[in-house]
Amino acid sequence: MITLSSIDELKDTKEALEKLKRDYPDLFEKLLDMVFLTRAFQFKYHYLGCLIMNEDPGVYTPKFAYGSVLELYKKELQKLKNDLDFPVLKQTFSEYRNTGYSKISQLILGMTPESLVGASIIK
Repeated sequence: MITLSSIDELKDTKEALEKLKRDYPDLFEKLLDMVFLTRAFQFKYHYLGCLIMNEDPGVYTPKFAYGSVLELYKKELQKLKNDLDFPVLKQTFSEYRNTGYSKISQLILGMTPESLVGASIIK
């Protein structure tokens, strides 16, 4: 998915993620773990966003991963979804969906909004 984000949109998203981190540190830590796991498995960040939002990931579903790896990934994701504050995370992703799941993930990893301005095809 190609997204084009303005600096203001990215800054707003970053602020929302900082608020999430401050107000729900345990939830944010689980989210950060999932983003790191996504990167370690070389899955697309958009795939993670789709699973968080209960959307069909379609073409973003990893085709090279063994079933057992996907099961492990989904099991770890379920730990995040089982958090009592998960609806807050889902609401944040929903509000900033236009930023793009990959850019949201990169902001979670600590990238600056300025480094993400413009078109992106990172998935």
